[in-house]
Amino acid sequence: MLRLLLPLLLTVVTVSGCASFSPYSISEQTLEKHLQRTVADMDQAQLKAGSPLSLTLRHADITLGPDGRDVAVIDLSGQVAMNLLMTKLPVDVFLKMEGAPVYDSQEKAVYIRRLQLLDSRVESTLFNQDLTPVTDSVMRALAQLLENVPVYRLDESDIRQKLFGLVPMDIRVAPGRLEFVTAD
Repeated sequence: MLRLLLPLLLTVVTVSGCASFSPYSISEQTLEKHLQRTVADMDQAQLKAGSPLSLTLRHADITLGPDGRDVAVIDLSGQVAMNLLMTKLPVDVFLKMEGAPVYDSQEKAVYIRRLQLLDSRVESTLFNQDLTPVTDSVMRALAQLLENVPVYRLDESDIRQKLFGLVPMDIRVAPGRLEFVTAD
């Protein structure tokens, strides 16, 4: 038993020591790619389940730590389409929101929580009406998605990330990146 615990203890101490000097970090670009993949996967699952709505994310821009604050500002543009009777009714959606990046050590994943809408715009060439209800619906759906689906998950096939997952970790927002640090 001691032979099993000693290597694990040494690994934990090594990772903890390394984390305090050079934390593992996730860039804004990495989070953007993961967010786009997550939305695409959710859309495919939703369409397979028979939903008449589809969501295509054309652009995702994530800014971490603006003005020294511990938030992520997410700027999205995409298209929501209602698929009715072989007809696709597209609406362009532009959303800007901010939320708090949170690391869930049980899930070994990063979520964006406590989202607030900063700006929104909906455009359609098919009709000129107040599309605020569409914006509200899209915002609620995205907020629910980001609250429940991680924008990043540690890759357990990467030994470094797997070791970080074994140690009590937290994240710190820094300009341009999220840094993994040992939990206090």
